[in-house]
Amino acid sequence: QVQLVQSGGGSVQAGGSLNLSCAVSMAAYSSYCMAWFRQVPGKEREGVATIDSVGDIKYVDSVKGRFTVSEDSATHTLNLLMNSLQPEDTAVYYCAVELVHVQWCSLGLRFENWGQGTQVTVSS
Repeated sequence: QVQLVQSGGGSVQAGGSLNLSCAVSMAAYSSYCMAWFRQVPGKEREGVATIDSVGDIKYVDSVKGRFTVSEDSATHTLNLLMNSLQPEDTAVYYCAVELVHVQWCSLGLRFENWGQGTQVTVSS
């Protein structure tokens, strides 16, 4: 059983920074894929970044150089540090985890385990 509890987020002006965290409770699986997604009302959920159990990280182009994903492997806490935020980053952000071999880790993976979502609002 996997449980995800998100924290962080909020409102910030353009150019500012926010940090999101996702506390993941799961059995001691050796291989997994963690990800951040975001969704704007009326639009499809968009992948932001993935990090797998061997530390490989991938970002979508729109956040490269601005967002940093990391994992505290001891506590399985997933973090997303967002710098240089822009109004178009406004969305509800979700963390997700799937217990799979790292070769399958991608934003196209079908994630079954999700956090509750947290609002990020960036004003111009």
